[in-house]
Amino acid sequence: MLRLLSLLQTHRFWPGAELADRLEVSPRTLRRDVDRLRELGYDVDALRGAAGGYQLRAGSALPPLLLEDEEAVAIAVGLRSAAGGSVAGLEETSVQALTKVVALMPPRLRRRMDALASQTEGLPWSGGPVLDAAVLTTLAQACRDDEAVTFDYTAADGTPTRRRVEPHRLVTLGSRWYLVAYDRDRQDWRSFRVDRVAGTPELTGQRFRPRALPGGDAVAYVQAGLRSRPQRHLVRVRLAAPAEQIERIMGRWGTVEPDGPEACTMTMNTDTLDWPVLVLAHADCDFEVEEPAELTALLARLGRRVASGVG
Repeated sequence: MLRLLSLLQTHRFWPGAELADRLEVSPRTLRRDVDRLRELGYDVDALRGAAGGYQLRAGSALPPLLLEDEEAVAIAVGLRSAAGGSVAGLEETSVQALTKVVALMPPRLRRRMDALASQTEGLPWSGGPVLDAAVLTTLAQACRDDEAVTFDYTAADGTPTRRRVEPHRLVTLGSRWYLVAYDRDRQDWRSFRVDRVAGTPELTGQRFRPRALPGGDAVAYVQAGLRSRPQRHLVRVRLAAPAEQIERIMGRWGTVEPDGPEACTMTMNTDTLDWPVLVLAHADCDFEVEEPAELTALLARLGRRVASGVG
């Protein structure tokens, strides 16, 4: 059947006898395989009679994808990351691929994938906490549809809470996902780490009129909140590279101050040192760590490991 599909996708008209000979099957088997392709969603035209044959209708390429919600989210997130520039040169292609995949999804999955793609902003990154796909898609759908949502949430100090919010936007920043939302009980804007949401959020069915987010930029709002919280590490590094080059690598996850045309200083607050290490590796230039000492020690250990592996 797959060989049959490969031949039909040339979109030429295939006489039945020729097609059966090419596939080395009987006409009856050929008709059965064509019927199976139709059941999968392919539009195959058939012409009966001595000069009869088969042709795949123009526009057919893939059958409707039968995916679990988690699989659909994995496709959306992967293509979304490439579209955002995590894979150089594939941004436009990834957007086109994402559009085609969404178009081929059953309506329910298409709606959830579209919500995730349209309601997510920021800098894609891997290596963060493992998230429940149902949590992401439910929050994305609520953001898009302006629908209030409730969920159990674990605060930074470990306190369990129940939140009733008006979701605004999902943000990927560093290695984590955040939900920017208006907290109805606290009557103020908040950002929530999605990995701290317990269970699947509950859609209330209550629509709300969107409020204006202070500053209007969801990513900037999350960043401002992170900068105001105590972090384990304040990182300052001087690099022998133009500020524009380092800004392209780091995005908005920190600040870069020019120090002449060919040098700059990178500053970021972070819980872990993984992100600054990767930025420095990708920068591929000379640098000097001003603080913290832990970053200097980590880079020294990594340098020894790399050197021993090369040797």
